[in-house]
Amino acid sequence: MSRRKRSRFRVKWGRVFGAFLLFGVFMVGLFTIIESIEGAIKTINQPFKKDEPNHTYEREDNLVFQGEENTLDEVNVLLLGSDSRGEEQARTDTIMIAHYDPQTSKIKLISLMRDMLVSVPDYGQQKLNAAFTFGGPELLRETIKENFGVNLHYYAMIDFEGFEEAVDLLVPNGIEVDIPYEMSDGIEMTLEKGKQRLHGKELLGYVRFRQDRLSDFGRVQRQQEVISKLKEEAVGLQNIAKLPELLDLLHTYLDTNIHTSTLLSIGKNVLTKESGEIETLRIPEDGSFENKRHDTLGDVLEIDFSQNKQSLQAFLQSVPEP
Repeated sequence: MSRRKRSRFRVKWGRVFGAFLLFGVFMVGLFTIIESIEGAIKTINQPFKKDEPNHTYEREDNLVFQGEENTLDEVNVLLLGSDSRGEEQARTDTIMIAHYDPQTSKIKLISLMRDMLVSVPDYGQQKLNAAFTFGGPELLRETIKENFGVNLHYYAMIDFEGFEEAVDLLVPNGIEVDIPYEMSDGIEMTLEKGKQRLHGKELLGYVRFRQDRLSDFGRVQRQQEVISKLKEEAVGLQNIAKLPELLDLLHTYLDTNIHTSTLLSIGKNVLTKESGEIETLRIPEDGSFENKRHDTLGDVLEIDFSQNKQSLQAFLQSVPEP
């Protein structure tokens, strides 16, 4: 074999060795991050509650969230978006159920329209979000269980300011959305029509806007869109390193009964595993409700409970095709 051929042979092996070296450095860094997170998971096991709740509720008894014991076969979390604006009276503008399957890392998201006319334990016929005002997450859990038959294991309530900061932490370059028309009323900003990347504050205005012909239905649609895109863009090994910083952020803005170990485990799995797109559902479904005017409650949605309960259960139990 000539010198020239031997030289080429050595150069090729040098490149291969260099590639393996870089890969090794990358993997060592990755496993160091993962091990540090897993160490935190083993040592921290406290509910992730804020020290001073922002809200007061009309019902003072039995306010401890009493979700069913979680077997880890599935996790159903009541997600609440809170906009206290310095007020003591509790209120929530966003009501969702996040369904997580630890075996597959699949995520499903159900949006519940807050103006649905439902039966609230001890309070009779009320709008769904009134249950939160009367008795916080626990009474809302009881109401959802009674009307839709869904078992909720945990709740998580995040202040809108925390949403802004979480978006900017996980997706510093923002999220691209296609704004169908100028949005300004009620959101303290102006969002121009067209495709653009929005950061935390602007994105919050986008999901809160409701002054259009779709009203709350449009807002729910945008909420699901943003959560799905946020999950898609936040998933990646680079964000595993941000989990401790996200943990500090959540301590400030999140009120939940999810133990820190569970929260970190789910977060690590979602960021590192292929969970695919988030499947979404809105309750009530199209064609299953009527807009009505209630004498004391104002505008409400009267829904077909049988149809919506069946659709919700089928959505949660559906198994994707292989």
